Amino acid sequence: MWSWLKMSFTGALEVLMEMRNQDVKFTIDTYVLAFAICYKLNSPESFKICTTLREEALLKGEILSRRASCFAVALALNQNEVAKAMSIFSQIMNPESITCTNLNIILHIQLNMLENVIEILKNATEGNLSKYVKRQMFSEEVLAKVREKVKDVPALLAKFDELYGKLHVSGQVTTYSLDAVLCHIPGGRKSHMFLLNKRMVSRRTFQPLGQSLLAE
Repeated sequence: MWSWLKMSFTGALEVLMEMRNQDVKFTIDTYVLAFAICYKLNSPESFKICTTLREEALLKGEILSRRASCFAVALALNQNEVAKAMSIFSQIMNPESITCTNLNIILHIQLNMLENVIEILKNATEGNLSKYVKRQMFSEEVLAKVREKVKDVPALLAKFDELYGKLHVSGQVTTYSLDAVLCHIPGGRKSHMFLLNKRMVSRRTFQPLGQSLLAE
């Protein structure tokens, strides 16, 4: 199954790189799609492509959406490029989303800033918990990673367990994984992958992926 998906993602990325090589202007959604594919491929090669596309976009003054940036951050984290992930995250203009909230936790975990993680969770439980106010949501998967990191520090573990209970009581924990949150398609929008696959039917002459960008 993954082999088939990987071929599909690679083929889609080849289409995007051919568009880039022919100077086709990328839209905001095109960057989201490109970064999402790179994130799904999760390889040193796709990380290099994502980084290059992002740097080129910034040099051109292109606008990169929060969602595109989140995929870039997640990919950098998966490739253990924590400094790069932090740099990208710091440039997100409005990091107040469930995806950003959980990526921020993962960033702090990988930087071993555990006290800061506890402080973030504490602030989330002490904020305005009115049902009319949007609250920070945390992935159960991400919270499990926090617990794993603090389990050998009794003081932090005790505090985490207390905050974990409060978050559950206030309905601020979701069973969705970080990957599911990242890849959620907002309602009312067509799947970019579906549209891209339709275009790929008549395109069979692209150069291998490595020749399109990595050879530069």
